[in-house]
Amino acid sequence: MTKASAQLVVDKAKVSFSGFVAVSDLTLRVAQGELRCLIGPNGAGKTTALDLICGKTRLAAGEVYFQDKPIHRLSEHAIARTGIGRKFQVPSVFRDLSVRDNLQIGRSASPGVLSNLFRFRQSRDKADIERLAELVGLEDELGTPAAHLSHGQTQWLEIALILAQNPLLILMDEPTAGMTQQETKKTADLFCRLRGKHTLIVVEHDMGFVRDIAQTISVMHQGKLLAEGRISEIESNQAVRDAYLGSGGIGHA
Repeated sequence: MTKASAQLVVDKAKVSFSGFVAVSDLTLRVAQGELRCLIGPNGAGKTTALDLICGKTRLAAGEVYFQDKPIHRLSEHAIARTGIGRKFQVPSVFRDLSVRDNLQIGRSASPGVLSNLFRFRQSRDKADIERLAELVGLEDELGTPAAHLSHGQTQWLEIALILAQNPLLILMDEPTAGMTQQETKKTADLFCRLRGKHTLIVVEHDMGFVRDIAQTISVMHQGKLLAEGRISEIESNQAVRDAYLGSGGIGHA
């Protein structure tokens, strides 16, 4: 994939914290509509890679381009407005509000919670709210307070909140952490439906989940890109086996 044909380009990125180099000379190219998995051992720099894309962490060197425009000097909020959504490891939802009210707020760019609730209750967008809830499997929980949802359902609600803004690119950090096997399978099905409509970069340790969703896998090790390719290519890569996968390959636990 050439730089010109990629929707997202991370070019020779470097991130350091008080002299510690967390990411070094990282280059990624992700196509529009692609579902890319980013894997590697703990401390490999995967979450930092997401942080530098969304502007949470600033680059010491290198560049990031999105839709052919440089974004690495923009603020985190300005990067979000270019069409990049981010889901962190710990879900962030309005726990005292219902699923419906969470989604109503999520669909608005205005930060006022009460004003958003009033405005949406007067509007005709109930169908859009219900469509979002159905997409993530929460159509029967619209009246349920977010605090009463299971862990997996809370993760799906946060994904729906991101989708409510209709981002072009979604960054997901360990979306299945703490999920049951059934919830993980439903999440894999959801991601497979989203790819093509959105570009997704997913940091994940669950190799069964990675096998179910990945089109291309990028492997990081010690802050650098170790390997990249299809599942079969990654499984047969001896350097990846030595650094991360061992003899088991990418399979279902």
